[in-house]
Amino acid sequence: MKQKNPPLVNRRFHSAELVTLFRIKLTGAGLSTFQSADWTLQTATKELPLTVVSRQEAEMELELPDVFPFGEDGFVVHLDQACYVQITEVVRTDSFDELFAEEKAQLGACYDQADTSFAVWAPTATEVTIHIFDEWHGQTGTKYVCSRGEKGVWSVTIQGDLERKWYEYEVVVNRERQRAVDPYARFLSVNGERGMIGDLKKTNPADWPVPIPANERDETDVIIYELHVRDFTIDPHNGIRQKGKYAGLTEAGTHDHNGLSTGLSYLRQLGITHVELLPLQEFGSIDESERETAYNWGYDTTHFFAPEGSYATDPYDGYCRIKELKMMIRSIQRHGMKVILDMVFNHVYIWEASALEKLVPGYYFRYHPSGTISNGTGVGNDIASERKMARKLIVEAVCYWLEEFQVNGFRFDLMGILDIGTMKQISAETAKRADDLFLLGEGWDLPTALSAEQKASVSQAKKLPAIGFFEDQFRDALKGSAFSSSSLGYVSAEQKPAVLEAVAHGLKGSPTSFTRPRQAVHYVEAHDNHTLWDKLKVAAPSEDERQLRKRHRLACAIVLLAQGIPFLQAGQEFFRTKYGVENSYRSPDWVNQIEWKQRSVFQENVDYIKGLIALRRHHPALRLPSYELIERHFRFLDLDHRRIVYHLERVGRYDQWDEIVIGHNPTTKKQKIELPGRGNWQVVVDDQAASLIPLYIIGSNCAYLQPLSTLVCVKGN
Repeated sequence: MKQKNPPLVNRRFHSAELVTLFRIKLTGAGLSTFQSADWTLQTATKELPLTVVSRQEAEMELELPDVFPFGEDGFVVHLDQACYVQITEVVRTDSFDELFAEEKAQLGACYDQADTSFAVWAPTATEVTIHIFDEWHGQTGTKYVCSRGEKGVWSVTIQGDLERKWYEYEVVVNRERQRAVDPYARFLSVNGERGMIGDLKKTNPADWPVPIPANERDETDVIIYELHVRDFTIDPHNGIRQKGKYAGLTEAGTHDHNGLSTGLSYLRQLGITHVELLPLQEFGSIDESERETAYNWGYDTTHFFAPEGSYATDPYDGYCRIKELKMMIRSIQRHGMKVILDMVFNHVYIWEASALEKLVPGYYFRYHPSGTISNGTGVGNDIASERKMARKLIVEAVCYWLEEFQVNGFRFDLMGILDIGTMKQISAETAKRADDLFLLGEGWDLPTALSAEQKASVSQAKKLPAIGFFEDQFRDALKGSAFSSSSLGYVSAEQKPAVLEAVAHGLKGSPTSFTRPRQAVHYVEAHDNHTLWDKLKVAAPSEDERQLRKRHRLACAIVLLAQGIPFLQAGQEFFRTKYGVENSYRSPDWVNQIEWKQRSVFQENVDYIKGLIALRRHHPALRLPSYELIERHFRFLDLDHRRIVYHLERVGRYDQWDEIVIGHNPTTKKQKIELPGRGNWQVVVDDQAASLIPLYIIGSNCAYLQPLSTLVCVKGN
């Protein structure tokens, strides 16, 4: 005989999750046998009726008459059964964002000698306290209870001078108690284990900020040079004292054993306009207490607002890293160059351990509809930049770095992970604060849980006219695919029509991809993938190295003479090698360091690249600011696998030269070309040199491109 009521053991609640502001999903055993009446949500202060919306054997949905009472522990109660309500999927709903986003809130620690105010956004928390310590490693601190605001901002003001005190939050969410570092912390302890309270005014060097005149030439007068602080300063032969440190890039007048300039002085002499620095936000892959022997590029951010401590002379002092970074920026700017910071907002180092996840579990990271975390970055997590408080965090971090560190631009790592709305807001907010700022990013279309039209990828570039994009099609066409070591490019005599088409498109500044040439960032090597030298060597291991160096020089010349924005990696001008290591993000110094001995061996090529840089900077016709002008003045004379020759005609309105003919020969044979008009062409670039002063004159309308070389012929007004 069947029992009318199953025994209590078969009527068990397993879990209850808040999936919308009004709806709870309950799982358990034998739920279909429960009656629809007498369901309530109970907290310490209230009891709310629940309506059964759907019911199955193992799952039930219950609806609240009003918004769930956040800030309190809630229990689903039915007769003698009760289950704690975990706050889960609801945080990823638009309605949660609308209810709790506090976009005007000033978060973080606000220091004054009389008192310090603290504010942290944690709308799903039921308790938040702050612990103040005298030492960064202190075990016992003074505890202060924070008060919860309507939008889930917890705050407290503590009287007295707290300068150089250390702090961390203690937060309770879903009945789990955890410690969390302030995600808005400006000052950090070693390894970012605690925040420090400090006075930012005390971090400013003398004569700060350095006045930087606006670019009075045109918006394409930009040549970017990418470097890693440690790589550039660590070599034992560079004459730099503070090796691997911010301070190493403040030292002027350094030189190698041959008396050739190194470091900061070398950069100034090279003639580039912008130094792009690999990530300087605090990152998690290096133990700062063992920083002398540890290496990483730094693409694993743990704190968005604070500088990395491993490059500081004292990572234990919360002030030191900020002071020394500002001094480095000041030194670069005083040497006539601008500073671009490489920012990582697309993911964090270990998302489960991040302060963002501890404070608002499930909110700051992107999920698939299935409930699995999105991993378009390939490193375990994607930041959900489309959510209002995540966007606020990113935009405010960018503005903070701009205003506090007085930099001149930003590169956004894996920008295609971020949403287009966030990037538009960054463009708008930074434009309010600085003129002549250069923004660029990696617009790769990555498999993140975001629709294609929402991604800040290269396909959306025309919607982001203030942001430059790395032009990987031009890169691959020149040297071969970055993801196939054996593939060849135009400079290695690849004859595929698609390669020639991509090179031609890039030479004109990639006009179909962007709204203006400033968006087209052209390059043949960066920190990612093989260096150009290693790529050429791997693709043609038996080719004579003298010939490979000619191919290398040709590729660099094509980039530096193309319309758009040229981008170089440090050491590219003297055939930088990483000894075949394709992904050197954590390789030792001997792989990654700039070898200054190599520079002295290949000084002739350094001079050649320096000459091309000078030509580009002195002659605006080589960097026309609009596609309208390029279309008006740019004409191909020859375009095939043996040679590319193009004519910048009637450009005297913008340049002291009226006619410019540029030719590139990717073959091992001399190529004859016809020059337009009559003779008396002045040669400023050939296979041996690049110079502002004419090298010689061609008296006829016929010229020869030497094997694997570039030729530039000009006529004045």
